[in-house]
Amino acid sequence: MTADRENTAVPVLDVRDLSVRFRMRGGRDIAAVTDARFTVAPGECLALVGESGCGKSVLASALLGLLPANAATTGSAVLGGDTDLLTADERTLARTVRGRRIGLVPQSPAAHLTPVRTVRAQLEESLRELTGARGSELPKAAVEAAARASFPEGHLDRYPHELSGGLAQRAATALALVGDAPLLLADEPTTGLDRDLVERTVDELRRHTDEGRALLIITHDLAAAERIADRVAVMYAGRIVEIAKAASFFGAPGPRHPYARGLLNALPERDFTPIPGMPPELGALPEGCAFAARCAHADTRCTGERPAFTAGLACHHAPTGRAHAATKESADA
Repeated sequence: MTADRENTAVPVLDVRDLSVRFRMRGGRDIAAVTDARFTVAPGECLALVGESGCGKSVLASALLGLLPANAATTGSAVLGGDTDLLTADERTLARTVRGRRIGLVPQSPAAHLTPVRTVRAQLEESLRELTGARGSELPKAAVEAAARASFPEGHLDRYPHELSGGLAQRAATALALVGDAPLLLADEPTTGLDRDLVERTVDELRRHTDEGRALLIITHDLAAAERIADRVAVMYAGRIVEIAKAASFFGAPGPRHPYARGLLNALPERDFTPIPGMPPELGALPEGCAFAARCAHADTRCTGERPAFTAGLACHHAPTGRAHAATKESADA
């Protein structure tokens, strides 16, 4: 984890009240993302964490304009102070945003890579499109691009199916970095990797972020988030319920939201205590707090009224949020 920093620059990404709804057959709506609000500054890493199925990857797809036809979005997601990603047309997104202003490190690199082309050929194509490199410049530029993601030069002429999971991940990372996009969006970039490869992958992302780019890493791997994040946003049932500096989130005083505290307590190196119950279905969210049915501190207000997101927290117990753990310990004594 890096030291906390104050950054007053114009955000690379400014997301305000972003919501995504899917209209299903029969007229049923799925509230995949609800009123997401966050910013990512130059040189900053924001980790968006939460259980699988909470809406993290849907949010990423919304930012890239890659949602299916039955999705509807509201709110705004302004890139670089001038482009609203939610209202931009496909021509703008394809020609000026993807690859050039947002570099994507995908969740499934093997599926992201073109199976019938070597890694070298794919890097050279990206270099031609994004940097203008031509002719005799390309071989050297491809080697340099691969090196930025620690991809070995000796594997450049291999096809994706000939790569291990770790090498495929590094190839996808190299492609994402080619255009020096001001924002890197890494969607579960460590899925399926062993711990050593996880650390190497996130360290590479952090290193390029330290050169002034912003990084939004979407992950359920809290150890990876702790290793590189400046701030942490916690998502539950389609809604961001807490945003905090990484140092205070993973250290003292710790998370303020009961769900976020439960995530940390479930880690083997901590209490190894799972959160009881299951998240609600996104198509049948309760009227009040979505976590109330699993929360030991829920009261009638929690079950009847959805908490507002204020000062980085969506919890009715905000004034005493950090005292939750102590209260429970006292009750158990």
